[in-house]
Amino acid sequence: MDCIFCKIISKKIPAKILHETEHSICFLDAFPLSKGHVLVIPKNHCEKIQNMNMDENTDLFSLVHTVMSKVDSISGSTLIAIHNGKEAGQEIPHLHVHLVPRNSSDSAGPIHSMFNSSLQMTDSEIEKYFNL
Repeated sequence: MDCIFCKIISKKIPAKILHETEHSICFLDAFPLSKGHVLVIPKNHCEKIQNMNMDENTDLFSLVHTVMSKVDSISGSTLIAIHNGKEAGQEIPHLHVHLVPRNSSDSAGPIHSMFNSSLQMTDSEIEKYFNL
């Protein structure tokens, strides 16, 4: 497999690894958007959240929770971002959680600034997609 994150996990590519657990690893982003930009990824190669089993999911988000206070101490606010699939903006097809320290002068805006419109779902669409 030619996945850069899998190569980091197997130590074939160097990275500034901050912490590892049984199922997850976190490291500094090689192309940070701000100082302290961290990636948290599952060790098992999977593209989307729903591809992880529950043990991997629990481990990943427990590590996000653990590292969050450290990242948040950099600027006081942190963007947590997951691009869950290519169409969502995922550039590397291995699930990764971005923890990006934010501040008021970083030129990035709120999530609604990323889109040009505000669309509403019909009741039938809500029932079709979210009938749990």
